Amino acid sequence: MIPAPFEYHRPQSLQEAIGLLAQHGENARVVAGGHSLIPMMKLRLAKPEQLVDLQDLSELRGIHNEAETLVIGAMTTQHELIGSELLAVRCPIIRETALVIADPQVRYCGTLGGNLANGDPGNDMPAVMLALGATYRAQGPQGERDIPAREFYRGVYSTTLLDGEILTAIHIPIPASGHGWAYEKQKRKVGDYATAAAAVVLTMAGGACASAAIALTNLADTPLFAQQAGEALVGTGIDEAAIAKAAQRAQRITSPAADGHGPVEFRVHIAGVMVQRAIARAKERAG
Repeated sequence: MIPAPFEYHRPQSLQEAIGLLAQHGENARVVAGGHSLIPMMKLRLAKPEQLVDLQDLSELRGIHNEAETLVIGAMTTQHELIGSELLAVRCPIIRETALVIADPQVRYCGTLGGNLANGDPGNDMPAVMLALGATYRAQGPQGERDIPAREFYRGVYSTTLLDGEILTAIHIPIPASGHGWAYEKQKRKVGDYATAAAAVVLTMAGGACASAAIALTNLADTPLFAQQAGEALVGTGIDEAAIAKAAQRAQRITSPAADGHGPVEFRVHIAGVMVQRAIARAKERAG
């Protein structure tokens, strides 16, 4: 339970943080809230020689509008997401998801950027960002670049972030007025990773589904964007047959491991249940 020796850095600007990563290379790791990295360090699964703490970078905090886009700083905490009136009105699925992440103590320190950039398929926010069509902004020695959330995840703890890059902000297209949303999560106990979870964002027009996006948590090596599952709803009244078809399509792309959350068959089954519940609740909310 004791980490390997490391040097601790607390930069006062983003450029200083990027410089430290460039100076120390592969021996350096960024820490945001620390709820993923620190436990791995205590178990000696991660042994960074240099730890770059982003806690003092106020420039990476905050939530605001830019035209038709929500911009959230990567160091914004889950607690701040829950308390945001802007998100409650314009993108409530984010608040709903933040409320089922771990427990209040964790949410006071855990950051959105850390949850997204860690590459843990059990984290809840990545699937929500896939469903919302979000874009991640990263900055490194070569400057800034934008990465679609749906192209960001490569494997367990593996993303498209380059060496020396830091996730700085998340850009989210503001969902249409009157959209429906839901994040359904089945877990063994409060604060646990999901056995399976589903994020759904949809719109209705004239009694029919005009658009639908579905994404899944903890059912493969990465969060999953279930494009064909969403397409199964478009043009329908989202009746029981359409919901069942979408759930079946979502289940087909899953590949969970058998672990403490249950055997593969059980987790695939729960995935279908979560998708059906999320679709039904999102439809109820669509106005």
